[in-house]
Amino acid sequence: MKTPLPTRLVLPLLLLLFLPLLLRPVAAPAAPGDPAAPAPTADWTRRYADLGDWIVTNLATAPFPHPARAAGRQYQKEFFSAAEHYEDNTVAIFIPRGFKPAGRVDYLIHFHGWRNHVEQVFARYHLAEQTAASGRNVVLVVPQGPRDAADSFGGKLEDAGGFTRFMTDVSAALRSRPAFRDLDASPGRIILSGHSGGYQVIGSILDHGGLTDRVAEVWLFDALYARTSQFLAWHDRTHGRLIDLYTDHGGTVVETKALMTRLKERGTPFLAAEEADLKPGELTTNRLLFLHTKLEHDEVLQTHELFRQFLATALRP
Repeated sequence: MKTPLPTRLVLPLLLLLFLPLLLRPVAAPAAPGDPAAPAPTADWTRRYADLGDWIVTNLATAPFPHPARAAGRQYQKEFFSAAEHYEDNTVAIFIPRGFKPAGRVDYLIHFHGWRNHVEQVFARYHLAEQTAASGRNVVLVVPQGPRDAADSFGGKLEDAGGFTRFMTDVSAALRSRPAFRDLDASPGRIILSGHSGGYQVIGSILDHGGLTDRVAEVWLFDALYARTSQFLAWHDRTHGRLIDLYTDHGGTVVETKALMTRLKERGTPFLAAEEADLKPGELTTNRLLFLHTKLEHDEVLQTHELFRQFLATALRP
């Protein structure tokens, strides 16, 4: 029969056993943006996991919150409170499978229209699927605008230099992933894409948001309601590709025809065509395109996969 250890010896023995664990240095938690910190994501991205990698994060430089909407917004008979519609600073970053980091990163920034939010934008318009199918080496970024609100305001991205600050944070979020850690901090070429009310923030970015020399293309998906002079000034200055896809609904057809008339009067060449009748090569050989479509306003991005088509022919020399 074994004799139990005296009680007075038990505590010293336990201290000897656990002392190394108690003295082990405790690693400090990784700070946000630290490469050691796992980049955040969201449960809804799991449905697209086979298409590529995701970073869904919250950025201080995202469109909202913004002082201009601190008290919410009254639109006609509806009131959109700040708490429900102007506090979400979500930014979704999609890196398509097969993306090859090399020097500066080319970005496609898409701005949604009224009454929408980031998760729904990806589900409804198949942006991740179309980006992956395009085969282009580009990172897609979708910031949350006014959440589920009737509002075109782009928040901080309409402030002077706001887009430059935003892209600095986006690049930092991307470099939190080990594969991107050694990338150039500044973005390469940039495409600005907007559906419906997304035109307003794009116009402001082109006018005073910064990085205008990096913006290579602008796509307006039934979105040319106003700010026409800002789009034209950008095209005149950079000769980047401007695609205006418009329907017969709302004000885009009126604004588009007025712009085409203005261009004809000053002798500026452009392509005006039916979207359904586009010929091979016309998207790549023209820098100023006006495409009429018979699609409905909420079909223009996904029904004919025009988002994919535009991207597949984008960023050419």
